[in-house]
Parts: sequence; structure tokens; C-alpha cells
Amino acid sequence: AELSASFAASMLLRLAVAAALFVSAEGLLGSVARATAPAAACSRADLAMRVFDWKTRGSEAPALEGLDLGSLSKSPGSAHRAARKGRGISAGQGATCGFGTRGQKSRSGHSTRPGFEGGQIPLYRRLPKFVGRPTGPGHTKTEYEIIKVSALNQLDDGAEVDYAALLAARAVSKSKRKLNKVVGAADKLTVKNLKVRAHAFTSSARAEIEALGGSCIELSPTTGEPVAA
Repeated sequence: AELSASFAASMLLRLAVAAALFVSAEGLLGSVARATAPAAACSRADLAMRVFDWKTRGSEAPALEGLDLGSLSKSPGSAHRAARKGRGISAGQGATCGFGTRGQKSRSGHSTRPGFEGGQIPLYRRLPKFVGRPTGPGHTKTEYEIIKVSALNQLDDGAEVDYAALLAARAVSKSKRKLNKVVGAADKLTVKNLKVRAHAFTSSARAEIEALGGSCIELSPTTGEPVAA
């Protein structure tokens, strides 16, 4: 009988504690809901004004609807005066002025000249050595495909000669260069009255062609049309 009485008392105590906890939890949730209800009822405009609400010294902030680059203004505290360096250690930028103790980068003026790479060969000195000569004197050099006057002997008298005609006659081979230049050779020219079209002529080749009644027509390196004498 004593055991059953103590068991019943303990069960009643547990039920009372559970009821108290339930009531307190319900009251807490109700207070949270009541506190959050006004915040949920706030409009989007109120939230935007709360986030972006600030004032500049002496004037109101511009309206968000008409904000543009012409109506921008500084916000308070965004502009700082220049730091006064070298005016004592109490300022925080005294003595070494934030540049550290000695060394190349702590001296006055620029520490290194433009293009300096610590002593290794800099980029502007490496580029001329690259394949294809992207810079340097060789980059602007005009390269011609050489045509010797002896190659013109394979054509008939009075023919019009250009690189395509020489290629068809197998007097020259294919070339990757676009410009052609006629030069002299050990074997003399024997064909007469030729009209030779090329981008350049040496003085000896021109004299040899014209001595046999031929003519030299110089072409433009860009358009390929004859250049007016």
C-alpha cells in the first residue's frame, strides 16, 4: 500500500511539472508571435528607408527614386584628411613613416625604375629574342622573295613576266613571302623586250633588263598595283 501511494504521488508530481512547462512554452511562443507581428506588417518602403536612411552634414540625403551620378554626395566620415607622416612616433606614422627599417623600398623616391624585374632580363629585352621577332630592328625589316635575272631566260621574247608566270614555267618554286625582288645573277639575261612586274628591282637587274629593250614595272607592296613612276 505504501509503494502504491508513493508511486501515485510521483506520477501526480510529474503531471504537474509537465503542465507548468506547457503553459510557460505557450506563453513564450505567444509573446514571440506578438513581437514579430508588427515587423512583418512593415512595408518594403519602410525597410528600404531604414537601411538607406542617413544624412550628410548640412543637407538631406537625395531621394532613392531620383538618385543618379549627379546627385551623389559623400556620407559623413567617408573623407579623411591626409596622414601626416614623420611628425613623431605618437602619430603612428613617425620615424620610418610606415616604410619599415632601411632597405631599398624604404628610401625616398621610387624604389625601382619602370620595367625592373629584380635583376633578371626584363620583358622588353626578352621579346626581341622570341621566335618571330615581335619587336626590335628585325621586326620592321622588309623581306623579299629573290628572283634572279637568269630565271627570266626560260620565258619567250616580249613576254609579260610576274611571279605567277615564272611559277608556271617552273623557273621558281613556291614561296611564303608575298613580295618579290629581281636581282642580278652570274648568268646574264638573254631574253629581249620583257615586261617584268615585281615589287622591287636592284639597279643592276633594272639596267640589264632595260638594256635588252625590256621594262621594269614596280608594284605596290600593299595593293599589288603598278606604282606611278
